[in-house]
Amino acid sequence: MVGLLRYAKNYKRQVILGPFFKFLEAVFELILPLLMARLIDEGVAQGNNLKIWQMAGLMVLMTAVGGVCALICQYFSSIASQGFGTELRNQLMKKINTLSHDDLNKFGTDTLITRMTNDINQLQLALAMLIRLVVRAPFLSVGAVLMAFIIDVRMGLLYLLLLPIFCVVLVLIIRYTVPLYKKVQQRLDDLNELVTQNLSGVRVIRAFARTKSETKQFDSSTDELAQVNEKVANVSALLSPSTTLIMNIGVIVLLYLGGFSVNNGSLQPGQVLALINYMNQMLLALIVVSNLVIVFTRAAASAQRVNEVLDTTPSLGSPEEGKTSEQTAAPLVEFKDVDFKYSKEAGLSLKNIDFSVANKAMIGITGPTGSGKSTLTQLIPRFYDVSAGSVRFLGLDVQEWNLAELREKIAMVPQTAVLFSGTIRENLQWGKNDASDEECWQALETAQALDFVENLPDQLDSRVMENGKNFSGGQRQRLTIARALIAKPMLLILDDSLSALDYQTDLHLREALKRDLDCTVMIISQRIRSLQKAEEILLMDSGRLLAKGTHEELLETSADYQALVASQEEN
Repeated sequence: MVGLLRYAKNYKRQVILGPFFKFLEAVFELILPLLMARLIDEGVAQGNNLKIWQMAGLMVLMTAVGGVCALICQYFSSIASQGFGTELRNQLMKKINTLSHDDLNKFGTDTLITRMTNDINQLQLALAMLIRLVVRAPFLSVGAVLMAFIIDVRMGLLYLLLLPIFCVVLVLIIRYTVPLYKKVQQRLDDLNELVTQNLSGVRVIRAFARTKSETKQFDSSTDELAQVNEKVANVSALLSPSTTLIMNIGVIVLLYLGGFSVNNGSLQPGQVLALINYMNQMLLALIVVSNLVIVFTRAAASAQRVNEVLDTTPSLGSPEEGKTSEQTAAPLVEFKDVDFKYSKEAGLSLKNIDFSVANKAMIGITGPTGSGKSTLTQLIPRFYDVSAGSVRFLGLDVQEWNLAELREKIAMVPQTAVLFSGTIRENLQWGKNDASDEECWQALETAQALDFVENLPDQLDSRVMENGKNFSGGQRQRLTIARALIAKPMLLILDDSLSALDYQTDLHLREALKRDLDCTVMIISQRIRSLQKAEEILLMDSGRLLAKGTHEELLETSADYQALVASQEEN
């Protein structure tokens, strides 16, 4: 966790001044029992009213000043901990956005959400406790022992005897609870994964009448989380009662020995009362220390998980000053002997792919499900690196481009239409931050979405629910296409994003793309009708490029293409 404190560098003043004011409060708290002892021994016992009022006034003053110091510390700790959490979340989000698709797949969405929320909350709490209590609690514990020695050496030895006993109990509980807190976070990851799956797949669950079985699985997952939490809570809960038991035994011994000391005149009644107060202060401080141990133990587990993400080196390196191609005559996209697999253990998803795409051409990619069509296009914006060969964009290997510059020239509409909560205008402006209303309407017209958006009461200001659930599948697809069009890319990739459109809308969209766009368009589709007008069609199967050419050329030369066309004509 210490390494993560660098994200609190903007709050150094609060981190330093907060403990200082808490230290002052602890000093005043340690002085109070001495003043009370003098009030009793020099005031009440001797009938000295002036001394009583003097000591009482000092006690009230010190309590008030200590209260102000405590409030200042609370204020500083709130600012520092919340600012630290905000900065850490920002850095974690920036880091996640630098990770490749492969890196994200290794972590998983559920655990990244947990680390972004629950784990950072634990770290925020730990910093707040660090500022508010880490100085105060140990100082009160040690200070109480020192004050006991000042009053009576024999009583001070009693305090020293109790501290190691408490430390032994503390160490035993820590050794047992640290692994359990890691299990709690893992179970929380599993529960988040299950919740995400159930919420995103609720329609499928209902369609297959699996509500009861999924509810049962959810209950099982929550029970497992509850069991681990209960186990660690039960062990951690032993700290307070064990500390209280140790200290109360100390109070009993103190009263027993103090009674003899008062009888023989070596101690005054007020001093015994002060010693009892110091014992209680040490008791309360040690209970706070035990609770701090729980907080920091959980924070240590959370810090390890957050650091795991922050310390991950992205598998896709991007040169800070990527090259810019001036080769206007070079093919826009070129694959040279490309092999690709998603992981070292997996088989090849693409094998020996060779083709080039001219600038401002319309390219069709077709083939059966699982043939590698989408995988092929994901190599162009460098979502993944090739296993062998090279992918070139404007004559340069994509690995030589700065990733941001490369992806600014490419717009991709994925298979699953993804919209973000907000308005239609805000979603379209993902393609271009400063897009005007005129540009938005033009993009909607080309994407064949103009009619249904114009008929909405708020038009461009119409609300979009999470994932666009208040629109049909075809409407979502057309909105995502409009979002890509507004970016005015050099390359537009439509990854099976026409599948929810009827044939007439599909035809009108392709005609509008050819009429309105001045860029290269790659269309992935299993509908041959959607690709017939393409200048070149790539036929994929089992990760291989079986054939390429125009629709007419493939009908004459490729038996596989003929079979694919025939199967669709029969349907």
